[in-house]
Amino acid sequence: MSGTSGELKYAHPEVLVDTEWVSNHLKDTSVRVAEVDYDPLANYGAGHIPGAVLFDWKKDMNDPLNRDILSKQQLEELFGRNGITKDTTVVLYGDFNNWFAAYAFWDLKYYGVNSVKLMNGGRKKWLLEDRPLTKDVTEYQRTRYVASGPEEKIRAYKDYVSASVRSSGKVLVDVRGPKEFTGEVLAPPEYPTEHAQRGGHIPGAQNIPWGQAVNDADGTFKTRAQLDELYRSKGVTPDKEVITYCRIGERSSFSWFVLKYLLGFPEVKNYDGSWTEWGNSVRYPIER
Repeated sequence: MSGTSGELKYAHPEVLVDTEWVSNHLKDTSVRVAEVDYDPLANYGAGHIPGAVLFDWKKDMNDPLNRDILSKQQLEELFGRNGITKDTTVVLYGDFNNWFAAYAFWDLKYYGVNSVKLMNGGRKKWLLEDRPLTKDVTEYQRTRYVASGPEEKIRAYKDYVSASVRSSGKVLVDVRGPKEFTGEVLAPPEYPTEHAQRGGHIPGAQNIPWGQAVNDADGTFKTRAQLDELYRSKGVTPDKEVITYCRIGERSSFSWFVLKYLLGFPEVKNYDGSWTEWGNSVRYPIER
């Protein structure tokens, strides 16, 4: 395992590293640590892992004009200006228990980046352990990076999701909180402007909030056995194709990561259009 406990027994332990591994590789030129933040000023700007670069979720992980993830050209520019090559191991971490780091992980996999990992526990665990922080921004020699893909098999679009509703071989997992799922609220209170016109969920979806996959104390992932029980209890099993969604695709990419890499489900897609698209679409059914 890449710096994680063998007792966790994940299907793909190579995609995780722990804080100790990162601490031991701070001066490793073949490793590039990146903090992925929704609010860089309050997080990265207040202090980050020494040598870490910033991936600004709003500016770097999304297309500036279209309602879409970053383009292949954006990824190439992002990697190029941060000195990342095909031989670089990219380690992602961030706030909100790695919500946005997991979204970046999904983005990178969409464009064929092989050597990318999450730091288990994210920024929360690093701070809890009182590990070093710096406000210094390290600049790296520019490189030329050529991405591949896209890997469409890990992404779902609205029409595909619509055709999958109540399919016996597929299951939709709504990873939002219970009040969002029932339609009692349209969005978490900290995001009042990013929501749909209607509250509720996609018909037939199972509600398994993303946060149930982590330990409250330090934000690390629960064991494989605990995660397996969490999903099986709702009928989410590896013999089915799973489609995850949330509100704008970031929390669902976290659950996509859990299902695909920690549990090893063979067919998992992230519907990043999520509820802001579905809930605003004319004649697309909802349940409450």
